[in-house]
Amino acid sequence: MQFIDQVKVEVQAGDGGDGIVAFRREKYVPAGGPSGGNGGKGGSVVLVANNQLQTLLDFKFRHVFKADFGARGGPKGKTGATADDLILQVPCGTAVYDAETDEFIGELLNKGDELLVAKGGKGGLGNEHFLNNHNRAPEKCLPGLPGEIRMLRMELKLIAEVGIIGLPNAGKSTLISVLSAAKPKVADYPFTTLVPNLGVVRRETGDGTVFADIPGLIEGAHQGVGLGHDFLRHVERTRVLLHLIDITDDNVLNNYQTIQDELKSYGRGLSDRPQILAFNKNDASDTELTEYLTEELERISGSKIFVVSAATQEGLKPLLQEVWQTLDDIKAMELAEEEALQAAAAAAAPPIPEFEAEVLIPTR
Repeated sequence: MQFIDQVKVEVQAGDGGDGIVAFRREKYVPAGGPSGGNGGKGGSVVLVANNQLQTLLDFKFRHVFKADFGARGGPKGKTGATADDLILQVPCGTAVYDAETDEFIGELLNKGDELLVAKGGKGGLGNEHFLNNHNRAPEKCLPGLPGEIRMLRMELKLIAEVGIIGLPNAGKSTLISVLSAAKPKVADYPFTTLVPNLGVVRRETGDGTVFADIPGLIEGAHQGVGLGHDFLRHVERTRVLLHLIDITDDNVLNNYQTIQDELKSYGRGLSDRPQILAFNKNDASDTELTEYLTEELERISGSKIFVVSAATQEGLKPLLQEVWQTLDDIKAMELAEEEALQAAAAAAAPPIPEFEAEVLIPTR
C-alpha cells in the first residue's frame, strides 16, 4: 500500500434547492392562494476519522469532491428534500488547512471525530413564504444559496506515543520489527526506509503502546533535504523520542549532534521532547570502544545511554522499562496539571448563594 501523508483537494458543498411559485387549485377554494414550497438544503462535506485507515491514498487520484444539491420546492407548500451530507473518511491524526489562506481548520484525532469543511447552501423561499396582508397572491420566490467551495490541504501526522528517530541505517526498522508485529523492510545492506512504520508494543500488563519508526532524518532535513522534512511532522504528536545511534559508525558523536540540530531547527518543541538514547548494533562493536563512546555521550548529553542490539535482542528489556517509566511519568504530570487547572477554575467560580428553605406548615 502506498503511503500518502499530504494531499490537496477541492470540496464543494451542494447548492440549496430553489423555491417555487405555485397556487392552489382546489375545489370550493375560489380564491386559491400561494402554495409554493421552499427548496431543500444542500449537502455539506464532512470529514470523519477512521482508525482503520493509515494513509490519505484515497485522495491522491481524485481531487474534487461534490455533495448533492437540495431538491426544488414543491406545490402545496412542500419543502424540497434536504440532500445527504458527503462523508469523507480520513485516518486518525489528519490535520486540515485551507490551502489558499493556510488557515488551520481543525484536526481529527480519535475514531469517529467529525469536521465540517464545507457547509451546504440554504434552500430558497417559495412564494407561500411571502404571503401577507398587503400581497395575497405573491408571485415571488428565491433561488437556493450556493454551497461552500474550499481548497483543502490535509496532512497526516501519525499518532504514536514513541517515535524512533536516528540517521539512516541506525537499525530503526529492525528494532520496531523485533518489538512489535510490524514487518518493515530489513536487509543486511545500507538503504533508507521511505515510509514511517507503525507497530504496537505490548507491556507486561497487556496494554499496547504505538511506536513509530520515523525515516529519512539526515543533516538539513528541516530544510527539505532528503526525506526528513516530509516525515518530521510525524514526530510532533509523540510523547517520547527513542534516539537510536549506530555504534559501529565512524562518527558516532557527530551523528548524535546532527539529529539534535535537526530537531532544534525544525522547532515545534521537538528538541524539548523527552529523549531516550540508545547505542544499537552492540553485537558488532568492540567492548572497549563501546564503553568509551558511552561515557563520552553521557557526558555530552547528560543522559543515560542504553546499549542494545536489535538484531540479537540484547539489552531491549531495560530499554523498554525506561520507555514505560518515562511515559508513566509524563501521563502522571499531565494528570496533575489537569487537576490543578480544574481546581483553579473551581476556586475562581463565584460561590453559589445559599437559600434558607421556607417551611410551610399546613393549616386546617
